[in-house]
Amino acid sequence: MINQAIPEAGEQYRDTLSLVDNKTGNRNWIYPKKPNGALYNGRTWFSILLMILLFSGPFMKLHGHPLFLLNILERKFILFGIPFWPQDLPLFALVMITFVLFIIVFTVLFGRLWCGWACPQTIFMEMLFRKIEYLLEGDYKNQMKLNQSPWNTQKIIRKSLKHLLFIILSFAIANTFLAYIISIDELTKLITDGPLMHLGTYIALVIFTFIFYIVFSRIREIVCIVICPYGRLQGLMLDKNSIVVAYDFIRGEPRGSRKKDAVSQTGDCVDCHRCVQVCPTGIDIRNGTQLECINCTACIDECNDVMRKIHQPEGLIRYASMHEITNGIKKRITWRSGAYSIVLCILATLVTYLLLTRSDIETTVLRTPGMTYQKQKNNSITNMYNFEVINKTFEEQQVKLVMSEPAGAVMRMVDGTDPAILVLGEDGMVKGSFFIEISDTSIKQNNTPAILNVYSNGELVDRIATNFVGPVQFKN
Repeated sequence: MINQAIPEAGEQYRDTLSLVDNKTGNRNWIYPKKPNGALYNGRTWFSILLMILLFSGPFMKLHGHPLFLLNILERKFILFGIPFWPQDLPLFALVMITFVLFIIVFTVLFGRLWCGWACPQTIFMEMLFRKIEYLLEGDYKNQMKLNQSPWNTQKIIRKSLKHLLFIILSFAIANTFLAYIISIDELTKLITDGPLMHLGTYIALVIFTFIFYIVFSRIREIVCIVICPYGRLQGLMLDKNSIVVAYDFIRGEPRGSRKKDAVSQTGDCVDCHRCVQVCPTGIDIRNGTQLECINCTACIDECNDVMRKIHQPEGLIRYASMHEITNGIKKRITWRSGAYSIVLCILATLVTYLLLTRSDIETTVLRTPGMTYQKQKNNSITNMYNFEVINKTFEEQQVKLVMSEPAGAVMRMVDGTDPAILVLGEDGMVKGSFFIEISDTSIKQNNTPAILNVYSNGELVDRIATNFVGPVQFKN
């Protein structure tokens, strides 16, 4: 973690968590002040856009198939309409590695911007569940007063209605995420056929609903501070040039109140604690960059409001790097971010190339293990091969295997069927065995190269190289 604390503050604040009582070890329940300001309004509209995309995503289809599908159980994934089958696991893994590296590069450059503006945990918590709380229980002081008051009719009604709405929202979110895993069509069957016909799906839906309800009603900021691996690893990714939500301690210190129209000997920070009151994780951003900070910008809006009231420039708390605050020089591309970016560009180029050149048909041909060549009565030699043809598209494919080399070689199926056409449905696979037969007089070496052309719907899609084993005929 980079040190962005003011010199007087030291590092003691890093030894404690805002959500833990230092004396008892019990949890401190966070009551954040209702945020307001330009950045919060921007986050609200951006969150609305993201939620529209998220909740409508399962209904988006391309050629009758989901635009996004992450079916981990069946190892079937669809990203932007591109299917990834179990055979594409290495390619899918490379795509995920590229995505992770993108996150690292983004964090090195812009800090934890994702957490505050685009993370589903933050969006749901701040833009849905927290707004319900503000609507039914009031701002932070009213919430504290309500929770400390004895149970009465008003408190029971407000708490019951709040948790009922929490459960309904959790159920809607659970349905959405489950639709991304099993597809909206499979989820619809649960509604039309009933839970008993799809017991596994129903149990998963109940578990998802319970998890989301517990997360947003009880766990809350603990997800960002303790559970989320991205938050735990940000200290390894940030440096003094990373842009984060930062307090300008050079301009703000020493803190103290100021009188109107009087010359002040203090810094611009009036020590009003509004930045602490509005923080959803309960930290004091003036101490420096901290693990708990999700870069939600609520403290920026609050501080800007105070600066306007005391007629001082805005930006005492702002998006800035440590280097910019201490030296007055805005962030520049460093060798570290440049190196990450180069590696990311290389991986992205490789992934793009592999996706563009990926064949719709994957064919594997191997000589049958444990078998040597066989001599036939017509003075020919045969080798036995196992084959596997996989259709990696959503359309039916007619596949044909044709011997290309050596000249005069004949291919015939072990079961005697016509090897001319193999019909494969969506995600279909055909396995079998065939013989390659060559006249003994045509064999000039022990291992003769053999080439099979693979045609799909009349178009050459692959050339499979193997070898043919047979005795060489020597002439006296």
